[in-house]
Amino acid sequence: MPGPAKLTLMQALADKRMTAILLLGFASGLPLNLTGSTLQAWLASDGIDIKTIGFFSLVSFPYVFKFLWAPLLDRYLPPLLGRRRGWILIYQVALAVAIAIMGWNSPTKTPYLLGMIAVVVAFLSASQDIVIDAYRVDVIPPPERALAAAATAFGYRSAAMFAGTFTLILADYLGWRVAYGLVALVMATTVFATLWSPEPIVPGRPPRTLAAAVIEPLRDLLRHRGAWGFLLLILLYKIGDAFALSLYSAFMIKGVGFSMTQLSIAGKLNMTISTMIGTLLGGWAYMRWGLFRSMLTFGIAQALTNLLYMWLALAGKKLWLMVLATSVDNLAGGMGQAAFVAFVMAQCSVNFSATQYALLSALSAIPRVTIGALAGQVVAVLGWAKFFIVTFATAMPGLLLLVVLRESILELERHGRSNATT
Repeated sequence: MPGPAKLTLMQALADKRMTAILLLGFASGLPLNLTGSTLQAWLASDGIDIKTIGFFSLVSFPYVFKFLWAPLLDRYLPPLLGRRRGWILIYQVALAVAIAIMGWNSPTKTPYLLGMIAVVVAFLSASQDIVIDAYRVDVIPPPERALAAAATAFGYRSAAMFAGTFTLILADYLGWRVAYGLVALVMATTVFATLWSPEPIVPGRPPRTLAAAVIEPLRDLLRHRGAWGFLLLILLYKIGDAFALSLYSAFMIKGVGFSMTQLSIAGKLNMTISTMIGTLLGGWAYMRWGLFRSMLTFGIAQALTNLLYMWLALAGKKLWLMVLATSVDNLAGGMGQAAFVAFVMAQCSVNFSATQYALLSALSAIPRVTIGALAGQVVAVLGWAKFFIVTFATAMPGLLLLVVLRESILELERHGRSNATT
């Protein structure tokens, strides 16, 4: 693959643009866990049943539908900081307030209110993601996409330290109100990263009308060879991984019997570190192997590592096995994510990057935000061990499609897409 191999990760991270991507990735990662795995742990620790926990995963539906309002963010400019950074700043302030309010509620006393506020947090988080993703497409040149993907995931998983690991530890000792309040405070500090980040050299032209902001991004996405296959691949590539991790916290607490502190350190902290290492390795391998080989290798690894959780379910409460399963699974998942994000970025152009990336990332999020409800039902019927066999099987269609699309992906590698305004 020409170009990217000449640039090392350390050189890229020394660039202000790549450092900005790293910091904004951190801001993007903070709120997601609060309506996902951290909320799941909160519900489990308060004795909420597994089926209700599964349905609570539906509060993340804004991540699926964020493409509906993404054209507004392409079309309209906020009053300060430009088309991308201005919107990022607005959503960061709103998120800090909403997260603090969420922590003042209770799954047992005010479950419906907690659910509604969680939806608001998810909406604001999804909106922030729209603009951060667009900013990354606009500011990073094509040869550095894999490194940008690694920097994003590195920052994102660092945020999991606060919204996952440290939040659970604080909740164990000081309560959920304090835990969510701390994350709200950290969220507020991310505005400084937005103020410091540079403007794109080629920022793109906003669509002239709202109708154009809706129609033109779709036309642009679908006019290239393999477009429909690429869309299906984006939906299926991470589905096995998403299925296996959809009830991770509930599995560790209710299924195996680990404490929240054990889950925090051996599970969440370990998950974060493993994924960060995985994204760095994935970015490094991507530069040497190219898009197709990276996605295939990492996709196979993602599927196989799901079976480690089956082993844990059969073996019972063994801390060393929990560490092993979490480490290897998230190492593979991080490597796959680095290649996957670079693949999605390759589909976008700077004129419509908010709408296009929102469409593609929302498509990829469908399994993650919907499969939790199904997962709860599967576990209730089959048990945890057989559940993880099912998650392995669900990864196979994506891998087969990847092989079918090999020539189209290799063409995308060779020629890419224009990232300049036209």
